[in-house]
Amino acid sequence: MGLFSGKKPPPPAEPKRRAKKRTSLATRLFFVWPLYLAVAGGAALGAMHLRNQVFYSDPLTMRAHVREPSIRILALDGTLIGERGGVDDYIPLDLMPRSMVNAVIATEDRRFFEHYGVDPLGLLRAAIANARAGRFVQGGSTLTQQLAKNLYLSSDRTFARKLQEVSLALWLESRLTKSDILELYLNRMYLGGGAYGVDAAARRYFGKPARNLTLGESALIAGLLKAPSKYSPVSNAEYARSRGRIVLAQMRGAGFISADEEREASAQMASMPQASRSPDAGAEYAIDYVLDALPPEARSGSEEIIVETTLDKPLQARASEIVQRNIAARGAELQASQAALIVLGTDGAIRALIGGRSYAESQFDRAVRARRQPGSAFKPFVYLAALEAGYTPDSMVEDLPVSVSGWAPRNDNGEYQGTMTMRAALSRSVNAVAVRLALKLSPARVAATARRLGIQSPLRKDASLALGTSEVTLLELASAYDVFANGGRAVEPYVLRRVATRSGTVLYAHQPQPPQQAVAPAQVAAMTDMLNATLTSGTGRRAALPYAAAAKTGTSQGFRDAWFVGYSAEATTAVWVGNDDGTAMNRVVGGSLPADIWHEVMLSAHEGRQPAPLQGVVTSSLPEPPATQVPATHPQEAIGDDFIARALQDSEAPADDAGSRAKAREPQDGRMSLGRFGD
Repeated sequence: MGLFSGKKPPPPAEPKRRAKKRTSLATRLFFVWPLYLAVAGGAALGAMHLRNQVFYSDPLTMRAHVREPSIRILALDGTLIGERGGVDDYIPLDLMPRSMVNAVIATEDRRFFEHYGVDPLGLLRAAIANARAGRFVQGGSTLTQQLAKNLYLSSDRTFARKLQEVSLALWLESRLTKSDILELYLNRMYLGGGAYGVDAAARRYFGKPARNLTLGESALIAGLLKAPSKYSPVSNAEYARSRGRIVLAQMRGAGFISADEEREASAQMASMPQASRSPDAGAEYAIDYVLDALPPEARSGSEEIIVETTLDKPLQARASEIVQRNIAARGAELQASQAALIVLGTDGAIRALIGGRSYAESQFDRAVRARRQPGSAFKPFVYLAALEAGYTPDSMVEDLPVSVSGWAPRNDNGEYQGTMTMRAALSRSVNAVAVRLALKLSPARVAATARRLGIQSPLRKDASLALGTSEVTLLELASAYDVFANGGRAVEPYVLRRVATRSGTVLYAHQPQPPQQAVAPAQVAAMTDMLNATLTSGTGRRAALPYAAAAKTGTSQGFRDAWFVGYSAEATTAVWVGNDDGTAMNRVVGGSLPADIWHEVMLSAHEGRQPAPLQGVVTSSLPEPPATQVPATHPQEAIGDDFIARALQDSEAPADDAGSRAKAREPQDGRMSLGRFGD
């Protein structure tokens, strides 16, 4: 066969046929398929347009601004601590300064009057910028898209939400004029410091209505749109001016101002004093908490509302200053960016509340809303359960290795001290003892004890609960410790004393409920005895006070959270230090930075008072507080006694979260580690 078969080989395929196939494929690829996609996309957008028509309210109705009643918030001594509402800050576009309108258009959407809600050129520019940067640096959203998101959508960054945003932007453009869209946008955008809209921002930062803004002031406010906290004229004046100069340059580039006007406004901006803090500076988180607690009746009507609170104005201001100063001075070195604090009276009254180091940068209240692992600050509930089961502070407990189904909390150096008293074990925060007690008593009993004292967050059902692996809020923990300060009586934390209208109609009055005896007086005295040892010889020694007090430190796995919670016969104070994203700090433990903040705040809380005796603390045994607080990331730097220093070196290590956080992983050998001695 083959060469000798006499048959001719088949002719090669015709070039025209292959060319036809290539042409057909190219036609489908570049013409037919895009047409299909365009039709499908158009149908989808059409369907979403109809859906928007049915499910979303008419945007024009949002122009009607209902004037909220003026709310005056008073401190415990009757002085004004803050004021909210009462200002009709929605203003029509024709009363807006032209410089403000031009500044926003120049920086946010220069082609605003040319597109129909979505700007393909803007999206292309954003895509190129993001590709060059290798990360998300531009969004490409028009003013209309931003308004759609502000009015109707969440801030989630998903493809479905982005598609919905595009649909809503097209719908808004079909329903509203460009002037309507601009007016709504300028009255709805968030500009930091609790200010929504241009007029509120003008009053917040410059103490004047929007119609009186200068060109430089308009540029500063428009610059806030990029990042309200970063470019705040209150907290970051230099950043605000730098961003304002960029806005002026963009306005000149867009043809809105001349070079001379840019230079003049820039010069005025350079000499502009830093925007003054509002009268309620330092109390913003507390005021938000007060407003959230108001009864619905206080939000209706137009008559002025007077709110009497439990807040101690001088203490609130002092506590805010202490938190800000300590984080500013040591936060960068210790890689600790946030802190929160609560001070309670023994009746549950909130005397001070600090939800973060800077309200201008973040309005999230870490004292009330954030749930974090308390570490060893949870251990008092284990020891209270033990006391109620018949143990005493002098009962001998075993510091020996313990293992449950392959899980073994251990000391970092592999050494155990054998037997010790319960008092010593709690004051030095020994992990093995706490876990052994929890196993003997049962985790369920420990959890029930914590719940009886006011812990409401979900709690783990295994022995790792003893080491504080279940997340709680700072307010919960402070309230639970307040039971000990209150002689074992449980009370609900509260901040409102009385709410009334200006004419005298009482809308709310706090009615103290009869306190429930949650812990017997004998156990309260025993707990205070053991927790006082934390200040005299344990992990909280650097926070010792010149009067009777009791406290506990806490540090979560990986140095993510550091706590100090303690009380006197007058007040309970809880402090948390950490990072919002849960990243590790630079070996910050409960007995270091949080202890220093707690010490200062407690001294301020008792200023001018003669502290009452604390049941369970022998006055003659009170320690002399350190003459100076030595900044240190580890308590042993402030302790001279070698034995105590060695004990603290072990006891200040954080407890592992036993896998309760997503970032924490089990060791490769399959055993769950709870680190060394817990702080």
